[in-house]
Amino acid sequence: MNGFPPTEFVLGLAREPGSLYVRVIGDLDYDTCDELVDAVTEHLTGDGTPPRGIRLDFDGLTHIDSSGLSALLLVHRRASALGATLHLDNRPDFLERMLHITNVLDHLTGPPPGLQSGRSAG
Repeated sequence: MNGFPPTEFVLGLAREPGSLYVRVIGDLDYDTCDELVDAVTEHLTGDGTPPRGIRLDFDGLTHIDSSGLSALLLVHRRASALGATLHLDNRPDFLERMLHITNVLDHLTGPPPGLQSGRSAG
């Protein structure tokens, strides 16, 4: 234990035509990863047409562990299944480093499989 109180985890979600915006604040880890996956899934499969783009804003991210990375992979899988492109905005250095070390950045932010050869992802 590091002696610091845990950082509060907060998600800010906004839905606009064609896009879902999610602001991630705090630690994305074992204790909070399900909250991110559940919130995004609910908005992907809720009423109306699924968004074409999902923008995760990590400006307020304070930490991510392997469970958080797994959550991002699951969000990507669910978004891709609906033809949506995932965008990882305002990545702090520690997240950038993790994405490069694990070699998943291009996978997470690439176009959904059905869009790779035909039309532009936008």
